[in-house]
Amino acid sequence: MRLVADLIRGQKVNKALNILKFQQKAGAKVLEKVLLSAVANWQLKNEETSLEEADLYVKTLMVDGGRMLKRLRPAPQGRGHRIRKRSHHITLVVDSRDALPVLPAENNTNQETENK
Repeated sequence: MRLVADLIRGQKVNKALNILKFQQKAGAKVLEKVLLSAVANWQLKNEETSLEEADLYVKTLMVDGGRMLKRLRPAPQGRGHRIRKRSHHITLVVDSRDALPVLPAENNTNQETENK
């Protein structure tokens, strides 16, 4: 899952969807659904802005470990091998490049003050 996440981190949403669509790893389908859900949530939050004008990109993407289901599989000579069925937590933040804060140019002129 993290390998696929590294491919789309920081990409524009359209490019990220194309990458995920043609990726053959199993995690790509899950991340595609999460990305589409994040875009839909962004649309609900910003109804005054159209999706085409927004220039959305994947701002933050984190894949953290979740709960692990532990199962036993029969092994030779009466033993059992442990199978760990892993899950994960996905945090994906989508933002508009237009929404980046533009800092005003600072005036670095030296102004002398007189103390009396």
